[in-house]
Order: sequence, then structure tokens, then C-alpha cells
Amino acid sequence: MTETRTRIEGPSAGVGNPSAPARRRRAIPVGAAGLPFLGLVIALACWWLVTTGFGLVHPAALPSPQAVGASMADRSGVLLPALGITTLMTVVGFLLSAAAGVLIGIALAASRHLERMFAPLLVAVNAVPKIALGPLLVVSFGWGAKPVLTMVFLLCFFPIVLSTSTGLTTTPADLAELARSLHASWWQSFRKVRLPAALPQVFVGLKVAMPLAAIGAVIGEFYSDQPGLGYQILQYNGIGETATAWAAIVLIAAMSIGLYSLLYLVERLALPWVRATTSAR
Repeated sequence: MTETRTRIEGPSAGVGNPSAPARRRRAIPVGAAGLPFLGLVIALACWWLVTTGFGLVHPAALPSPQAVGASMADRSGVLLPALGITTLMTVVGFLLSAAAGVLIGIALAASRHLERMFAPLLVAVNAVPKIALGPLLVVSFGWGAKPVLTMVFLLCFFPIVLSTSTGLTTTPADLAELARSLHASWWQSFRKVRLPAALPQVFVGLKVAMPLAAIGAVIGEFYSDQPGLGYQILQYNGIGETATAWAAIVLIAAMSIGLYSLLYLVERLALPWVRATTSAR
């Protein structure tokens, strides 16, 4: 009898144990912070093996991690202000392209005639190699921040336009039918149904565009007088300090990760219903 009671109570005690969900909730932040750190450690270990452990690459082409770290510390007085300039150019250009891209995407989704007229032109502009436009932007806008911001804009706006237009034109049929049955106006349907349903797709485009913004800022600095990280890469690579140039590249990568993570956090806060209504991995 005692053995039977133990077999019956055992599973029920495990199911009703309130500490099990709490342990799962505590494990999520640990994994969220620990796995990226583990990936960074593995990447650094592979870098060290390629450069120092096995010597597969010449230090002039790819310095060791310790050499890059030492150069970053020695040139911090130059690299950190340059990081601030590049971050500013990236954020401002991204915000401009996000505002324009969302508005253009809304216009294309609202009118099939506009989409047919201008979608091929947008594809053509996006297909132009942006690095070829660098010198032309300097000639057109002169020295300063305008060529850099224009380069960021040109690289970012197309995925934002595409994701916005796609999200607004793929509203779930049941939601669209509900809005029609309630005799909602175009503005009411857009504000209450179509735009909320399209926001996850819009954020997909924004997350694609964020790393492109960093690339655009660096390409723009290659041709401008803005002393950002792109400018420093050219300068230090030209005088043979490849370790410092790689230190600037590492800072660009870190900046991109930080901005992408911030955008991901904004998405989580702005769209709390998405994870509740979609399947979790």
C-alpha cells in the first residue's frame, strides 16, 4: 500500500513542484548571456590558433588577438573618439532610412499603381554597387557628414521598404474580414489591424538594415574627412599598423552587436504579443 501511494504521489509532486518553472525561468537569462560569451571564447580561440598556435596566417595580414588588444589599448585615445563618430553616423543614418523606408513602404502598399511605377526603380537603386558611389557622393555633397549619411541611407532603406510593404500587403485574411465586417474606415483598418499585423515584418527589415548601417558608415568614411573608424582603418593600414586597423574592425563589430541587441530589445518591448502568439524554439 505504501509503495502504491509513493508511485502515485511521486509524479504529482513533481508536476506540482513550483520550483521547476522557477528553475527554467532562471536558466533562460543564464543561457542568454552565457551562450554568446561561449561563442566569443570559441571565436577568439580559433583566431589564436590560426595566428599564433599554428601560424597559418602572416601577422601582417591577420595579427594575433593579443596584438590587436594591445594596439587597441595603446591607441584608445584615437579609436574611442572615432568609435563615437561612427556610432553617431550609423544611428542617425539608420533612423533617417527607417523613417523614409517605412513611409515609402506604406505608400507602395496603399497603391498598386505606385508599386508598379516605382518598385523597379527601387530595385535598380539597390542593385548599384554602393562603394562605387563613394567618390561621387563627396563630389556632390562635399566634405562632412552628408556623404556618410547618404551612404548609410542607400544601404539601409531597401530592406525596410520591402519588409514594410510586404507586411502591410499580407494582413491575415480573418483580421481583414473582421475589419470589413465592422465597417471600419481605411484609417481605422490601417491603424487597428494592418499596421499591428505588419510590425513584426517591419522589425525584420529593421534588423536586417542595422548591420548594413554600420557598413555604410564605414564605407562613407573611407571617402570623407570624418575621422571615424573607417577613416582610421585606412590611415593605420596605410602606415603598416595592421593590428590597429584590426582593432578598429573589432570595435565596428562590437558596435554593430550592441546596436542590434538594442533594436532587438526595442522589438521585445514594443511587440510583447509576438512571442505569445508564435511558436517558440
